[in-house]
Amino acid sequence: MKIELIDLTEDNLKQCFELEVADDQKQYIASNETSWKTAKENGKVARPFAVYCDDEMVGFTMFAFDEDYEDPDDRYWLWRFMIDKSLQGKGYGTAALQVIIQYFRDHGANNIRLSTKETNTNALSMYRKAGFHDTGELNDEEIVLQLDL
Repeated sequence: MKIELIDLTEDNLKQCFELEVADDQKQYIASNETSWKTAKENGKVARPFAVYCDDEMVGFTMFAFDEDYEDPDDRYWLWRFMIDKSLQGKGYGTAALQVIIQYFRDHGANNIRLSTKETNTNALSMYRKAGFHDTGELNDEEIVLQLDL
């Protein structure tokens, strides 16, 4: 299984917008099209990517890298991460998360933070298995997790 993070371009943008999470997961994450618009509005910090496995698009992820933010522990966020509903449960998410973590390491991050609702149990289980821990903080109504690199 070869996972890659590929820049979004005119060639793959439409395909990325067609990827969806399962209906019961839609409460946890914005659509990829909405995330793309957020990336465009936050161009200095947002880093959106299509997630590919063996040359097939399987998901989407977006990071926030705000290296000018005053708190060095709050500069690097895994802002969005999804695997298409038809491909979930096949190990793509776990494998892609390892590639995402390596991306943060390779680009100088000291940690990775993310937030999600406490009821997002499948995602929380995956993040905690990868070493993320609860910080005790809340981001709006979402719990914040952190992985120290």
